[in-house]
Amino acid sequence: MVVSRTPLALGGGRLRTLTPLLLLASVASLRAANIPAPPACGKPQQLNRIVGGEDSRDAEWPWVVSILKNGTHHCAGSLLTSRWVVTAAHCFKGSLNRPSQFSVLLGAWQLGNPGPRSQQVGVAWVHSHPVYSWKEGSRADIALVRLEHPIRFSERILPICLPDSSVRLPPNTRCWIAGWGSIRDGVPLPQPQPLQKLEVPIIDSEVCSRLYWRGAGQGAVTEDMLCAGYLEGRQDACLGDSGGPLMCQVEGAWLLAGIISWGEGCAERNRPGVYISLAAHRSWVMRIVQGVQLRGHSQGRGPAGGGPR
Repeated sequence: MVVSRTPLALGGGRLRTLTPLLLLASVASLRAANIPAPPACGKPQQLNRIVGGEDSRDAEWPWVVSILKNGTHHCAGSLLTSRWVVTAAHCFKGSLNRPSQFSVLLGAWQLGNPGPRSQQVGVAWVHSHPVYSWKEGSRADIALVRLEHPIRFSERILPICLPDSSVRLPPNTRCWIAGWGSIRDGVPLPQPQPLQKLEVPIIDSEVCSRLYWRGAGQGAVTEDMLCAGYLEGRQDACLGDSGGPLMCQVEGAWLLAGIISWGEGCAERNRPGVYISLAAHRSWVMRIVQGVQLRGHSQGRGPAGGGPR
């Protein structure tokens, strides 16, 4: 791990004029009915490896996707809309202009057995944040992945919400991470590679900054990062989990609080996981992704989006 009517009177000679209009209105209504509204974000529709984590249940985290490079799991990501995934920019280091190397696997609980209801879609292009410097541990380690075509939502494939401006995550807020990365440093997740999950508390930003302080005014934890995990180690994200979600539940909806970005080693003492904050980059995401949904304590924002794409 570096690791979006009033009734009409049909009287006299007006009947011929109004009938075609009513027919047109009916056709328009039918066409509108054929365009389904996106499902509510952050609400799993339950069916009946993270270091130190546990197997998740099928469809428990329906927005978590596997980003494949040349057909092999490379990073994780989160589904925002039927056309966009958000992940870590460092997943595309050296390959940003070669999107054909990548594809996205959605709806797969076990990577070794994705199942007939999973979907694999090619990548059209990748937007990395313009501030990201391609150095390990850089700020703005976030990228938006445009899929080659819209995916079909199902109980296994649903979008996650972004936090609106009302959301605050004080220290010790209990959140979750999920991914298919190594279960220990150098130990890959064994077959059939079920999605791993781990509950992690948010760590006070000042505490985390001190832990990763490099001296001479060089703070490794920047203002757009947040930390989560355990100071004693033993449980953490690891290699292959990069780009995956840090998810927090607010008023019944799961919000994407952060993106797994970096850390020193895996599950080492006083080296918790560092995540890129979505609150810090919400406006950038919304400028690019149309139809991303925001949720928070107000619960009233609904779908929102930016410019055309």
